[in-house]
Amino acid sequence: MGLVVEGGLAFGTEYGRLAAETGKAMRRIDPTIELVACGSSNVRMPTFGTWEAQVLDEAYDVVDYISLHAYFEQHGDDRVGFLASAQVMDSFIEGVVATCDHIAAKRRSPRKVNLAFDEWNLWYENRFTGQDEPEWARAPRLIEDEYTVEDAVVLGNLLMSLLRHSDRVTIACLAQLVNVIAPIRTEPDTGAWRQTIFHPFALTARHAVGEVLRVEPVSPLLHSTTLGDVAAVDVTATRNPETGETTIFAVNRDERQPATLRLRTAGEEHEVVEHVLLGGQDLLATNSRTAPRRVEPRSSTHHQVEPTGLSAQLPPVSWSMIRTAPRAVAAPYPRPAPGRRRGKDLEQALPAGPRTPSCSFRPLHGGLTHWMRSTQMDDRPLVLRRQSPEPPPPSDGTTHVGGGPQGRRR
Repeated sequence: MGLVVEGGLAFGTEYGRLAAETGKAMRRIDPTIELVACGSSNVRMPTFGTWEAQVLDEAYDVVDYISLHAYFEQHGDDRVGFLASAQVMDSFIEGVVATCDHIAAKRRSPRKVNLAFDEWNLWYENRFTGQDEPEWARAPRLIEDEYTVEDAVVLGNLLMSLLRHSDRVTIACLAQLVNVIAPIRTEPDTGAWRQTIFHPFALTARHAVGEVLRVEPVSPLLHSTTLGDVAAVDVTATRNPETGETTIFAVNRDERQPATLRLRTAGEEHEVVEHVLLGGQDLLATNSRTAPRRVEPRSSTHHQVEPTGLSAQLPPVSWSMIRTAPRAVAAPYPRPAPGRRRGKDLEQALPAGPRTPSCSFRPLHGGLTHWMRSTQMDDRPLVLRRQSPEPPPPSDGTTHVGGGPQGRRR
């Protein structure tokens, strides 16, 4: 539910009142609908936090979600800051959650407003020149960013952030899907191909099943000129309660040093079902029309199964996915339907060595979110085709504004 007034956006209080009354009217027609109030389109907005508090103070008892948007790119030469984009996403989400819960406590409300992260992706806005080209163009190419291996590592880490917060971020939408800052690219009369960022998205959607486990890593630190000190290693894990399979997602942000991750499973012996990674080499490589499979996840054998757990090597600037299962069921099996159940504990031991991160795994919350349950991206051949350009619509003096990553509150 959005509100635009002459001269710009309404103040949060005014918008919140109108959103609340509009929501009440909408529910008189259909009481089953879920309503999303407009939040900030990025954490850098000067009104961030104040806007959310004002809107929710008026509309908390009516809306089910408040929205947030974020796009990430490298700023200047701060590569560490870019690799740690998930830390910015963590902070953004936690700030909005804190605001929601503050308003709930203030109003003594038993309701819980969740978050709709309805736009997120990597977007190199500094390359976008569309705002400087006001003339109408026929089927222009707009922000068809070409993503690198490094970008895939960052996007995989952003997915880890969303998993960590999937108890409150119950809707999240990657924007966009084809051609425009997208995991899939097409050309006229040519088969589609997968960009590098397709792979962590597809693998996470496929294997992050069941429940998210609380992970509290202890890691060496790296210094970012924009973010300060950030963790060199980030880890998230999920567990399928129907099969006992655990999927660990890990990112090493260090540009020079590998890391050793040591995991200890509680109660039963596990073995590795799959270990794949992206990164660690050729970080600027991309996929293209002429080389559509140059970058793909590659299998790794750099892990060691131990009686109580396993250890795995994380190459510099890499995203890894490690699937483990109880030894008795480690053979391939069909994917079950996800459910909302709590899981068992996992623990991680801290071995000797300055470059070894440690984690404590505990149950966090069950039931992954809509953005995971509804995704069916897999390795089947892509059959999308880009249509040949169509003539522009006749000009009638109307400005047509479409959705997408415009960097505005909506």
